[in-house]
Amino acid sequence: MGQVIQFVSKSDRERIRLIQEARAIYDSIFPPADPSEQQDKATIGRAANGDAGNLA
Repeated sequence: MGQVIQFVSKSDRERIRLIQEARAIYDSIFPPADPSEQQDKATIGRAANGDAGNLA
């Protein structure tokens, strides 16, 4: 009932998709040595996607 819908432009969605795809390709070529490094990237990805409230 009290939900807010945030508009995300098509170009922003495409930019986010391309960044995620490039990150996946990079990780497949250069796998992270430390599993906690993967967690750090996920946190950064959530912040870039506007989920900054879920960082804790």
